[in-house]
Amino acid sequence: MSTPDRTPSRPSLSVVIPMYQELDNVEPMLERVHQGLADYGAPWELICVDDGSRDGTGERLRACAERRGGHVRVIRLRRNFGQTAAMQAGFESARGELIATLDGDLQNDPADIPRMVDALLERDLDLLQGWRRRRQDALVMRKIPSRIANKLIGKVTGVALHDYGCSLKVYRAEVIQEVALLGEMHRFIPVWVAGVTAPQRIGEIEVGHQARQFGTSKYGISRTFRVLVDLLSAFFFLRFGARPGHFFGLIGIAFGVIGGLLMTNLLWVKFWLGEDIGGRPLLIVAILMLLASVQLLTTGVLAEMLTRTFFASGDRSHFRIRWSSPVETAGWKEPEA
Repeated sequence: MSTPDRTPSRPSLSVVIPMYQELDNVEPMLERVHQGLADYGAPWELICVDDGSRDGTGERLRACAERRGGHVRVIRLRRNFGQTAAMQAGFESARGELIATLDGDLQNDPADIPRMVDALLERDLDLLQGWRRRRQDALVMRKIPSRIANKLIGKVTGVALHDYGCSLKVYRAEVIQEVALLGEMHRFIPVWVAGVTAPQRIGEIEVGHQARQFGTSKYGISRTFRVLVDLLSAFFFLRFGARPGHFFGLIGIAFGVIGGLLMTNLLWVKFWLGEDIGGRPLLIVAILMLLASVQLLTTGVLAEMLTRTFFASGDRSHFRIRWSSPVETAGWKEPEA
């Protein structure tokens, strides 16, 4: 459905909020979003994605949406697919020229969104990342691991930001909708966005942050270890996503060269010096290096074939929607006269 025929000072906006087991935060969150965007001055919509909650979050979202009007839409996933899938479902359903995301735990302030929109337009960015400079979380369990992860991610990927974990972001819809989010990639959205736009068009801005009032956090110290694995995947896909053969091929060639040099040395020792090489550990190492080289080169070829098959297979969603507000009857929250 197209946006209303008008030329507002700000572009139309879709606010996407993934929620999981946040029953007590539903009504306060919707109220704060409406308060924060009361003077937005352009059409906006709110898309709440219930990620398979079992505490009644989905039912309360649906009831609140019916009271608020057609500009509030609810998407309920059949089960808990994770925050990344919930965000992807919201992105695919968004109709605004810009898309803003924030957590459903009331720690982000929706009132920051208009200011972020203005900053994104003024600085001509494709993504504006929130920076919780005065973060209201536990020091040891949340802040320190987050700081370490942020520096490591920036060093490895080249996209240097202070706060990758902040869910409060504003995107140009045409850019973020080109990114297919899988697994737990929501932690590295700026990295994936850098794959479809220039890193110089990604910025950050300080935003407010509050301590959680209702419900319990879904994150723990174990997330730090998963970040390391995700970081390796992000680095691989960012640098070699469309050419995995180069990644495996370069390592395979390096192993092959080393194995070849070792084997050449052993052959010289055997035939020119007449020494026995059958019991030398170096022979086993050389053979293993050559075998690894062949395997890596073969893996690179297979990865290239799979990549081409993936890109030629069309769009496929990795989540399943249980219920969604009908787009045909969806409306916009118009600015008050």
